[in-house]
Amino acid sequence: MDKLKITGGGPLEGEVHVSGAKNAALPILCAALLADRPLELTNVPELMDVRTMIRLLNQMGVRSSRDQPGSVRLDASGLANPVAPYELVRTMRASVLVLGPLIARCGKASVSLPGGCAIGQRPVDQHLKGLQAMGAEISIEHGYMNATAKRLRGTRIVMDMVTVTGTENLMMAAVLADGITILENAAREPEVVDLARCLVAMGAKIDGAGRDVIRIEGVSSLGGASYAVMPDRIETGTYLAAVAAAGGRVRLLDADPGTLDATLDKLRESGARISTSDRTIDIECSGRPRAVNLKTAPYPGFPTDMQAQFMSVSAVANGTSVISETIFENRFMHALELQRLGANISIQGNTAVVIGVERLQGAHVMATDLRASASLVIAGLVANGETVIDRIYHLDRGYESLEAKLSALGARVERVK
Repeated sequence: MDKLKITGGGPLEGEVHVSGAKNAALPILCAALLADRPLELTNVPELMDVRTMIRLLNQMGVRSSRDQPGSVRLDASGLANPVAPYELVRTMRASVLVLGPLIARCGKASVSLPGGCAIGQRPVDQHLKGLQAMGAEISIEHGYMNATAKRLRGTRIVMDMVTVTGTENLMMAAVLADGITILENAAREPEVVDLARCLVAMGAKIDGAGRDVIRIEGVSSLGGASYAVMPDRIETGTYLAAVAAAGGRVRLLDADPGTLDATLDKLRESGARISTSDRTIDIECSGRPRAVNLKTAPYPGFPTDMQAQFMSVSAVANGTSVISETIFENRFMHALELQRLGANISIQGNTAVVIGVERLQGAHVMATDLRASASLVIAGLVANGETVIDRIYHLDRGYESLEAKLSALGARVERVK
């Protein structure tokens, strides 16, 4: 199993190209199921989760090709097997996003329940409730969600909680439903907006994406399209956090600053000097960062996917930070590993109190999930000596060429067996 070996010390200097967003690419790949004409995508990141999703689509009868890095062509005209088996779904919760498109296009679907997750429970009850309101008959048997519908019908759906994948699943189902669907208490994340833009390019009629009420007017069919996936705002934030912790001066290219307001505000509060343009972000940091308090919240609040990275910044900050996690009930597992590196962190319920230390100490640590992996990388960059991170397959799920990009900025990072 691969590991990352990081020798800490020294600022980061140079430029980084931001990859396409994993959390936008996965639902957009599923959108290909809705049309019998090809969907051509660019700026698709080269990630394990993307490869898994394409394998899942392939076994359903979707033909795929990747002529060059970052591009994917999907042709679902031969869609014949609307089944998402356990062996693929269990490795990636986003696989549940095939449920809505399959029911809308095929009138039936059999999708394995995704189960739990290391960072907390993420139930699919809102997905099922919405699809049933649209006329789907759903039963759960032997660990599978089995759904049928002659044709979904538009309706008003009020979600009990804000759910990104639930919003995406129901939005994809509604584009081929008969009539108008209103999604209330919808997720407002930029990735939801990106999916809606792709669907509109395919011929869907969607209004309100990015607000908490989305209106979808069903159409009889969707066509093909060419679409570029948005930049990854969490990858962008991770590199910005790394500079805030380690110091230096870095320019991020192909970024979208407009999706990062909460993250940029907290970085500026920590002392980072930041300037932005349409597609670039420049950050410059010197000395220890200032401690900041934060509370995670659905977009446009501070993203839960940046909480772990900011805990690493707080670990070496000047002062005491209070970090509250309101999205997932078990997303502080990285704190125990940061403590192995010398971080002063105490946890009570969903709140972590981090007293910054001047320097961390290298040690052998283990990644527990995707964003926890990123937090350990940032900590390793500012630790004395050598840090070895086990189980970095989590990183490969969400960060494209992480060690190569950090090495280009002067960090001493290498992948070892």
